[in-house]
Amino acid sequence: MIFYIADTHFCYEPVMASRGFSTAAEMDEALIANWNSVVGEADTVYFLGDIGYNGGHVPCHILERLRGHKHLIRGNHDTGYEDAPLLYRYFDSVTDFWELDDNGTHVLLSHYPMLYNKRGYMIHGHLHDSSQFFEILKTLPKVLNAGVDLNGLKPVTLEQLIENNQKFYAGKPVEYPYRPRCQRGFLPAVPDFRPIPERPREETL
Repeated sequence: MIFYIADTHFCYEPVMASRGFSTAAEMDEALIANWNSVVGEADTVYFLGDIGYNGGHVPCHILERLRGHKHLIRGNHDTGYEDAPLLYRYFDSVTDFWELDDNGTHVLLSHYPMLYNKRGYMIHGHLHDSSQFFEILKTLPKVLNAGVDLNGLKPVTLEQLIENNQKFYAGKPVEYPYRPRCQRGFLPAVPDFRPIPERPREETL
């Protein structure tokens, strides 16, 4: 089975309050448990970016606990890891864009939303549950937000993703607590974008 997820932001305190958690560790454990409650070892998960935050290192201690065959489509918080080659320990592929066939449905994957109204669907992350772009996105039913904030804090199938987005955009978005954007790690003072890392030799992983 194929699942989609984005914007977990493991270890990242600025998003925990809006998700109802008092600590980042509590949030992380809930996200891990939710993931493993729906994803089996034989399933495939497309992770549409923002694993954690631009804090310098891959969160290996969390990724090693997540089930399934994982593919990373990098987000803005995934491009500055000093130890980026370690991503290949946990992801079968690391890229900035992906296209696939999900049981006969054509799907485009990118962390950043694109204007799209053709066959199949465009799946993205990045926006969380923000209502800032509500008026635009509600007119684009083929553009789906895979962020955990819209999808029960867990990976979802394409069918579930369509249903969750329809419910979200059918009414007025819920008002969420303000997330301060000044803490270190939310957006680096100097953007740190590095190319997709080369896959290391197997013996170095």
